[in-house]
Amino acid sequence: MSGQVPDFVKGDFIVNSRDVTVEWGHCDPAGIVFHPRLIEYFDWACALLLQKATGLKKSEMHEVYGFAGFPIVDLQAKFLLPITYGDDVKIFSTVSGIKRSSIGVKHCLTRNGEVAVECTQTRVWCVADPADPKKLKGGAVPDEVVARLRRG
Repeated sequence: MSGQVPDFVKGDFIVNSRDVTVEWGHCDPAGIVFHPRLIEYFDWACALLLQKATGLKKSEMHEVYGFAGFPIVDLQAKFLLPITYGDDVKIFSTVSGIKRSSIGVKHCLTRNGEVAVECTQTRVWCVADPADPKKLKGGAVPDEVVARLRRG
């Protein structure tokens, strides 16, 4: 698989990549990846991006940062090429911007070096709500996480 980082994900933040082979269960009856499955791929890729930046798994980020989740509040995707059963693809992920409690994330899925899907997401950094620990509440993205997401 081509490892060249697509222009869509180049910028001021670190880039993570992940190789995926499309499995039968990812596809619809026509053998094309069912679009919600692609969003699932990007969800995994987002967790791996945070893991690369922090050196911590999602479960460990709770202990260190009080992290309780990273829900998507906005999502846009462009499907440029069909992805089918058996395709070897590469997913590139990066940050497009950081605000107080939200992070913009960009994902690009390529097949044989060609861009097949572009996706942008806005995610909210959540912590447990002090009034009700069973609920999530937006919290400030820790400065250390912001620094680790930036290149250099």
